[in-house]
Amino acid sequence: MTKKPTHDELVKQLHTPGWRLVTEDEDATSGTLKDVLETTHARKQSKKEPGLVQNIETTLELDAIQIQNLWHYLGLPTI
Repeated sequence: MTKKPTHDELVKQLHTPGWRLVTEDEDATSGTLKDVLETTHARKQSKKEPGLVQNIETTLELDAIQIQNLWHYLGLPTI
């Protein structure tokens, strides 16, 4: 099992490419971690499931708490 990155490690990776969002209702989208997080946030705001965030190279998956903490870091509302 891959070690989960810390919040600080994820913040350092915000502008790195190689991340994708997988959802049941749309084709996977990819880009930087920040791009994918902004898409998950938009989905959450429109009452859809945020989806699964994966690092393409390592197949690292972020859990819901990590995603929400990064939304907060980016200044996106979490209510």
